[in-house]
Amino acid sequence: MEAISPLLMNLIIFVLAVYVGYHVVWNVTPALHTPLMAVTNAISAIVIVGAMLAAALTDTPLGKVMGVLAVALAAVNVFGGFLVTRRMLEMFKKKERKAPADGGAK
Repeated sequence: MEAISPLLMNLIIFVLAVYVGYHVVWNVTPALHTPLMAVTNAISAIVIVGAMLAAALTDTPLGKVMGVLAVALAAVNVFGGFLVTRRMLEMFKKKERKAPADGGAK
């Protein structure tokens, strides 16, 4: 008999991950938030692969549902990361200048 059930251990890990993730994200200054979002795309891709493996290797229906949910949420995170990165890059584009009016030419 195990001292702590695997379900309880996984729940503890999940709660700690949520707690740490919350404090990491909310303590980042707004100037750094957008560049960090681009980096999280790579991390989310790894999460997608891990979630697919976890969903495939589990035997319980709850495990499969949680795996599919993890894949869906990570995919949304990747998509949102690309949108935020595109908006950030558009901020640094040079704006086109308007052509001067020809009203004062001699």
